[in-house]
Amino acid sequence: MAEAALQTTLVFYKLRRNALQLEISQLEAQKAMGTLSQADRYSLKTRQENEVKAYFKDLYECDCDINSEYRDYTEIPDFKDAIAKITAQFEEEQNDLTAWETAIDSQITTDSAELEEINAYMESMSNMLSSNIQDDYNYGLNG
Repeated sequence: MAEAALQTTLVFYKLRRNALQLEISQLEAQKAMGTLSQADRYSLKTRQENEVKAYFKDLYECDCDINSEYRDYTEIPDFKDAIAKITAQFEEEQNDLTAWETAIDSQITTDSAELEEINAYMESMSNMLSSNIQDDYNYGLNG
């Protein structure tokens, strides 16, 4: 009877271990997608900045009034505002992504700790089960 209880407990631990391993894999995949998303954000930021630079450079080269007022297109106040807006939006998204990645890392750590605990329990259960089976076998021989 004790062996059946140990086997049942062991099966439940195996199910939980497998569920945790799956969850950790899924979280790591989400984190990888977040890294890809971060690369896309950098690319988008660079593209937006380049578009703003091209627009103001053309404006500077084509407008004589602006050309005489500023030494370079980067000195135009609207240029600085546009770049600052792009940078602020990027930093806000970056902060959100960092917070999200931190939460995922925390969950992975929690799940990994529980997984280690379950593995230790499973090892203990397996040892007890082996010991009980060996004791039963020896009892039959000596009894």
